[in-house]
Amino acid sequence: MAKNKRQGRAAPESVVEAVDGGLAELIPDRDRPRGWTLLLDGAPQSHVDLDDPRHLDFEYQRRLGHVADLVAPLPQPLQVLHLGGGAFTLARYVAATRPRSTQQVVEIDGPLVQLVRRALPLDATARIRVRSTDARAGLAKIPDGWADLVIADVFSGARTPAHLTSAEFLADVRRALKPGGWYAANLADGPPLAHLRGQIATAATVFPELALAADPTVLRGRRFGNAVLVGSALPLPVAELTRRIAGDPHPGRVEHGRALADFTGGAVAVTDASAAPSPAPPPGVFR
Repeated sequence: MAKNKRQGRAAPESVVEAVDGGLAELIPDRDRPRGWTLLLDGAPQSHVDLDDPRHLDFEYQRRLGHVADLVAPLPQPLQVLHLGGGAFTLARYVAATRPRSTQQVVEIDGPLVQLVRRALPLDATARIRVRSTDARAGLAKIPDGWADLVIADVFSGARTPAHLTSAEFLADVRRALKPGGWYAANLADGPPLAHLRGQIATAATVFPELALAADPTVLRGRRFGNAVLVGSALPLPVAELTRRIAGDPHPGRVEHGRALADFTGGAVAVTDASAAPSPAPPPGVFR
């Protein structure tokens, strides 16, 4: 068996288990001795470095990390609700960058939660509570005005469930947020970007301040990819967010204000009655 030169012992092996959402794979990172990538049915879901939880490998996770950094001055503790758990990457990040934060993770896939807890254990000192239930049901149990930040990163079969795309869902997010709290969502779409535009229009009915961060090729509708939508009742630090995202290894672009309204292009807000899941990724997009 090949040896890991950094640790002087056998390199870790992949872990593969069936979970409620399909086949979960934990793949070791060859460049990071305790780094792991979580795949669900072959789709990369998240990356974790147990030695350095501040390291965010995926583009969209880096963008969500910037959002978490800007909600309040570091290292001020936050109260954060994570809708969608995966490998708890952003919860680990917040715990590392903002000690004494209180976080709740809502992840419907109980077997996935058990796998991650066993193979990639959380820091015992981190104040992270995990609930295995539906994201919207978990959100409904959050007290009014509890959260500084709500992060939505929920995918089932690589698609966001319909009931997590509506104005009614976002109204409940707003209820759970503090008056100056932020909402951040990981959205996935490709040309013609109808889902993404609809989600911006929907968020605009709930949050007066919005910003969208994504790879320019995604925003131009040239390929399928992720975009991070940020909403708040108060003005967002758009200039600083833009600077940070432009400085990433894979630079992104931030749209807000009139440019974001123009990008939305007259899309109609989504309600519970009209909601549909986000589009499925095209074949081969993760190869």
